[in-house]
Amino acid sequence: MAGLTHPEILHRSTLGDALSRLLPRGARVLVQGGAGESPWWLAAMAEAGTALPPLHFTGALLPGINDAPYLPHGARQQAFFLTPALRRGVAAGHVDFLPIGYSDIWRHLADGRIDAALMMLTPPDADGQCSFGIAQDFLAEIWPQIPLRIAHINPAMPRTHGAHIPYGALHAVVEGAVPLFSPAEAAGDDPVASAIAAHVARIIPDGACIQTGIGKLPGAILAALTTKRDLRIYSGLIGDGVLSLIDAGALASGRAITTGLAVGSPALYAKIAAALDQFHFCGVSETHGFATIAAIPQFCAINGAMSVDLWGQIYSEVGPKGLASGPGGLADFARGARASAGGLSIIALPARAGVTPRIVAPGAGAGPVTLGRGAVDIVVSEFGIADLRHMGHGERAARLIAIAHPDDRAGLSAAWAETSATL
Repeated sequence: MAGLTHPEILHRSTLGDALSRLLPRGARVLVQGGAGESPWWLAAMAEAGTALPPLHFTGALLPGINDAPYLPHGARQQAFFLTPALRRGVAAGHVDFLPIGYSDIWRHLADGRIDAALMMLTPPDADGQCSFGIAQDFLAEIWPQIPLRIAHINPAMPRTHGAHIPYGALHAVVEGAVPLFSPAEAAGDDPVASAIAAHVARIIPDGACIQTGIGKLPGAILAALTTKRDLRIYSGLIGDGVLSLIDAGALASGRAITTGLAVGSPALYAKIAAALDQFHFCGVSETHGFATIAAIPQFCAINGAMSVDLWGQIYSEVGPKGLASGPGGLADFARGARASAGGLSIIALPARAGVTPRIVAPGAGAGPVTLGRGAVDIVVSEFGIADLRHMGHGERAARLIAIAHPDDRAGLSAAWAETSATL
């Protein structure tokens, strides 16, 4: 709310009543996601109960991080990713699932009506500026057009280079230290992930700019890159994997890490606060912008998938339990990488999930095609590297079959022979 100089001070003990009073009936409310989601919002809404007016929530709330749905009394929620609870909400008619990519989510939110925002910020600095800290993906760019801004001022949020919001531009604030979300540690070493990571490391040059996600396989890939030098990270989301690169001296000097979100351990958050000049946080229009990515030399996008078929098409939206997400940032990064000088669009995945093949017959992937065959340069499994660049259909299929699980290769060869007979 432009022109404000003294936000209303709210109290945790009466936050439910305050949200019931402040949020207008029928308002479209953007909730900050990632580790920038305050646990106080959902708790306060539960306390408010039926006093809370009907609302429509939106925001890029991420599975495994922001799992609880925003469905208080009479509410609806728009979702871009799905958890089990949100899938139940879709079935019940309370959740609207919009399966679009990350840069399209930004355009959708920036161009649409948003009446209020719930965010987490650092305390104001000497100039009265609050940092969005480690969660700058959407709100950092579109907050000026949102008329009602309610913030949890959390001293535990690291101040970062990136977007800020004047304390006086906030309508209401609640203050209190709350630990940031930290995912459970992955259990033990994974030999399959380690084998995939070793293959990926063979094709990443010194001086490359790396994009990948978080989780066991991305973590293993980053650990395998510790012998490289002058690397940079440019990603929508970073996790603890960057710590191994920092500790090994694998990163370029200066501001080597650019991202929109960080989700990890307290050690990651402490490193971000201590090594401020090494990290730059920014919004989705920058992290996922095609022109920005394409202008970065040797941009290597390394992403996972649910499956890849013998055409080289990528499927990443439907898992064993059903629809899980839209395209996410996969297409943004793959397109940018292929336009980058010396860049690579890499898909890394295990050859099987249990006994289920993940390299499959043409057209046999579950769900829609997330990434067309023309947007993939290299596919990597624990059995090797399939370089698909400049290859015809038959050679592409042969290379993918060669990195499939040995027990799946005969069936895949037969499926390809049947398909190729019709070409």
